[in-house]
Amino acid sequence: MSEDVGRGVHDYLSHLTVERGLADNTLRSYRRDLRRYLDFLVGRGITDPRAVTENDIAAFLGSLRTGDDDHAALGTASAARTIVAVRGLHKFFLREQLVTTDVTTAVKPPRPASRLPKALPLNDVEAILDAAGAPGTTLSARDRALLEVLYGTGARISEAVGLDVDDLDLEESTILLRGKGGKQRIVPLGSYAKASLADYLSASRPALVSVRTQTPAVFLNARGGRLSRQSAWTVLTKAAERAGLTVDVSPHTLRHSFATHLLDGGADVRVVQELLGHASVTTTQIYTLVTVEKLREIYATAHPRAARD
Repeated sequence: MSEDVGRGVHDYLSHLTVERGLADNTLRSYRRDLRRYLDFLVGRGITDPRAVTENDIAAFLGSLRTGDDDHAALGTASAARTIVAVRGLHKFFLREQLVTTDVTTAVKPPRPASRLPKALPLNDVEAILDAAGAPGTTLSARDRALLEVLYGTGARISEAVGLDVDDLDLEESTILLRGKGGKQRIVPLGSYAKASLADYLSASRPALVSVRTQTPAVFLNARGGRLSRQSAWTVLTKAAERAGLTVDVSPHTLRHSFATHLLDGGADVRVVQELLGHASVTTTQIYTLVTVEKLREIYATAHPRAARD
């Protein structure tokens, strides 16, 4: 191992320990990642931090993804973490005047592939809604109203369970949602969600209200208190099980389905942005990728010259 590089890494780790106060687990990760980097430099005959070039950093990143006889190939997240450690080391070298330039600036950590939101087909959503709760019970009406609101408005689970009765305007068919950072938005309430809410509020919620708590919450638990996020999640998963779905379903799945089905139906992405409460349209645009993939599938199977045998 190069004495200069090795001493620099030792000093950097000491800096992280003493001045930055990193946790032991984090330090172990840095130590392991930088050991692999040092092994790589030794293999290329590099003994001085000033001899490292941008090409060396890029080659090291490539070696992380492919692996070698002594090291397993790393996934995107692990490779990115290692490159972050290497970039921190070279910034330390520059600060300590061991080098005159930071050769890692142009080499960015690999970014994980965008995970497209998982949306359910409409018939699966309808099956879940129909399977909500045991028919004819107080909690059945609550569960159906909850799931209709989640899918019908695209609300986050925290927004749905955070609803108060005064947030509902059934005459105007609107609902007030309180999103992240205290931001509020008024969204339209579809006829199915409106009908389910009206049924629950008139026939079932009064039976759940606790005289002691008198909570203004729309969705109540069996004891008369506000329904928790965990309980609301359970309502959905049980409905999905009763509907016979074999895929994992979460409250966010209904939110994704809400957005995807709107775009499939021709809604403008900026309208969907407002309905979801996204601060930037960029966040919403990931849903357009879902619809593009759907179009590709339809094209590939329907157009006579889409693909060759």
